[in-house]
Amino acid sequence: MTSSEIRQHFLDFFRSKNHLIVQSAPLVAKNDPTLMFNNSGMAQFKDFFLGNGTPPAKRVADTQKCLRVSGKHNDLEDVGFDTYHHTMFEMLGNWSFGDYFKKEAITWAWELLTDVYKLPKDRLYVSVFEGDTKDNVPFDQEAWDLWKPIVGEDRIILGNKKDNFWEMGDTGPCGPCSEIHVDLRPQSEVDLKSGKELVNADHPQVVEIWNLVFMQFNRKADGSLDPLPARHVDTGMGFERLCMAIQSKMSNYDTDVFTHTIKVIEELSGITYTGSQREYPDVAMRVIADHIRAVSFAIADGLVPSNARAGYVIRRILRRAVRYGYSYLGFTEPFLTKLVPTLAMQFADVFPELNAQRDFVATVIREEEAAFLRTLENGLKLLDKITGDLEKSGGKVIDGETVFELNDTFGFPVDLTALIAREKGFSIDESGFQKSLQLQKERSRKDASSATGDWTELHDIDGVEFLGYDQTEAEARIAKYRKVQNKQGTQYQIVLDRTPFYAESGGQIGDTGVLELQSGDKTTVIRIADTKKENDLIIHISNDKNLEELLDGHAPVLAKIDTARRIAIEDNHSATHLLHAALREVLGKHVGQKGSYVGPDALRFDFSHFTKVTDAELAKVEQIVNEKIRENIPLNERRNVPIDEARSLGAMALFGEKYGDFVRVITFDPNYSVELCGGTHVPATGQIGLFKFTSEGSVSTGIRRIEAVTAEKALSLLNEQQATLDQLKELLKAPKDVLKAVQSLIDERQQLQKKIDALESEKLQQVKTGLLTKVQASNGHSVLVERVEVPSADALKQLAYDLKAKVDNLALVLGSDINGKPQLAVMLPEALIKDKNLHAGNLVKELAKEIRGGGGGQPFFATAGGTDASGLDRALEKGRELLLQ
Repeated sequence: MTSSEIRQHFLDFFRSKNHLIVQSAPLVAKNDPTLMFNNSGMAQFKDFFLGNGTPPAKRVADTQKCLRVSGKHNDLEDVGFDTYHHTMFEMLGNWSFGDYFKKEAITWAWELLTDVYKLPKDRLYVSVFEGDTKDNVPFDQEAWDLWKPIVGEDRIILGNKKDNFWEMGDTGPCGPCSEIHVDLRPQSEVDLKSGKELVNADHPQVVEIWNLVFMQFNRKADGSLDPLPARHVDTGMGFERLCMAIQSKMSNYDTDVFTHTIKVIEELSGITYTGSQREYPDVAMRVIADHIRAVSFAIADGLVPSNARAGYVIRRILRRAVRYGYSYLGFTEPFLTKLVPTLAMQFADVFPELNAQRDFVATVIREEEAAFLRTLENGLKLLDKITGDLEKSGGKVIDGETVFELNDTFGFPVDLTALIAREKGFSIDESGFQKSLQLQKERSRKDASSATGDWTELHDIDGVEFLGYDQTEAEARIAKYRKVQNKQGTQYQIVLDRTPFYAESGGQIGDTGVLELQSGDKTTVIRIADTKKENDLIIHISNDKNLEELLDGHAPVLAKIDTARRIAIEDNHSATHLLHAALREVLGKHVGQKGSYVGPDALRFDFSHFTKVTDAELAKVEQIVNEKIRENIPLNERRNVPIDEARSLGAMALFGEKYGDFVRVITFDPNYSVELCGGTHVPATGQIGLFKFTSEGSVSTGIRRIEAVTAEKALSLLNEQQATLDQLKELLKAPKDVLKAVQSLIDERQQLQKKIDALESEKLQQVKTGLLTKVQASNGHSVLVERVEVPSADALKQLAYDLKAKVDNLALVLGSDINGKPQLAVMLPEALIKDKNLHAGNLVKELAKEIRGGGGGQPFFATAGGTDASGLDRALEKGRELLLQ
């Protein structure tokens, strides 16, 4: 049975059990501050478990792309060294939202595994939760009683809180679970030792394949458990491990989930994959086969490698793959990019987003590889110098701070540093490195520290009703609130049952405004500084102090947004849609949105394109956008449009966004701009008034960024530019042709500069001629120590090299006061460097102390600058003593 067939059998089975089959959510978690990535199948359904939203059906099944490389669930360093750990993996799951519970979940799991997949019953073991007194959760008697007639008591294992109580994070939905484990060992091993003894013992062939989680509780910030509004089922079956079991393999990497990719790696490297757990070429191939999948799908879901948060995690995964290929398979040129087409075709039917963007994904990966290979090359040079200096001093250990600096500043992996050091006969100070790493983590933790309190519940609500498309103010009730401590200080997060406030989403920033509480004749105002989304909750954020008494009052509030600010945001958001369409018209249909910012002051739009947008192309795009504004195209807004109908209308969907069965479609002329969008917009494009670019540039590989302003901001920009032009005309005595006048000034300046350069060169020659008469002989070499007048540090350097060319074996120290800033230059002959072990860089550092400065350079030439020109003569005298001794 192929992996594709295994996946399809799962979906078909649960479709027959009246489950709605839904699409995978993107890898990157949206609107959930507790998650960076979707790390489990249940992540996209979290709000349904909490009762904050309504699921599309009471029974759901899917296969979810998951990533576990950060936070509590982190498998990165295990990947490649065993048979079953992965960064990205598929999680097959079936879900019940307040419908069926343990009985159906258990019996259907057994039916699928044994009747459909034909796994041998005598190789399967199950576990149930033994209970936990601290959490006051009893032994799961119900699960035990259900499993007993199916598998018998001898195949049931009691599991503790670590193994059999599932939690996706420090807070959130959780509950006891039953795991199903399979024993894949040869019969000869099974005869010697029961698989029951090896469950949860990290045996590579006795592995968990399915976890049936019975969601009953919500873990609060204080650690306590509250019952959920309804009981749910959340199951997760590791697709890769399931394929290993059904295809009778000893490793996930031996299944057809990975063999296609590994075959290409073999062809590219010329090395045969043997499946060894110890040989590093085999480890490297597993690392690469796993990591390319994670990186490719993350980029296809809208994430690009970067130095921040989720982007940094993806960069780290990619670099780990590159260095394994570099170190153990001999790849010195980009190679990961060549694996993308194989992956794209393999998953085209289940995750089509990669195939749809494979050229873009391949290009981003290629540029990242090339950049990191250069980093590796530079790191090797640094290591050569470090080990060379150690060799001279007789040392054998690279100190921890140096290892950390190589890793943190230069991006050179610590394990590669250790490997190369061993090859050269050195070791690294691992404890020193860990100490430096821990100090950095503590600094980061301090910077990012925040404490979120539990919700104070005032009214039960099924969800928040958003009124902001039609209303700018509305009466509402406070449903709940909580207190948050972070770098900004104390904040209150408030949830209303209905609100006109738009929560930050899709690039559009959140609304600000006020909540007015009426008590008799008195009106109290709570200022709202921002509005965010957390899962499906709209959260109003206030920086006001001591609000508990007000919020606990249960009084209705009048929620009012800042209307003028909202109008400015709408101008920019609608202009962004017009811009997107214009870019596709001018640059090509490959242009796709990769990020945006829509605020009241400006708009920013990131898009896929591999070359700089020319001035002519920008002018054409700007012209089209302003034409569409002048056409005053009315907004056509349609809500709750079936997703298939929206696609038939040609609506553009963003990769990396999760869309439901019904969507909102924003159209400005059906032949021009049709997009899926949840933001707020102008009633007609004429309201935007004017659109003007302010910048265009590169954000990262294959992604460009345009910034622009509209309406009053655009008019202000044009007025500022006109005022600058008027001032320029006044300075130039009101010429008829401003450009011609400015060009004339530039030409004149260039002519004058040439004359100045010629005079300075002539003067430098005179200085050089004078210095040649002051050269002294000392111990077989020539010495020159003098203070000189030169116009710049570059001129001082040039003078030193000119003198070296004229005088054999010259050792010199030159000093100069250049516009109040002292400068030193040191030049040494090869004989002094070898015979007396002198180093110009070390010498100039010593002299620079006299001018309160520092510097450095090569053994034969170095420079330094300082802040105290009065010490220049002392520095020269010290240099004279050192060279003449």
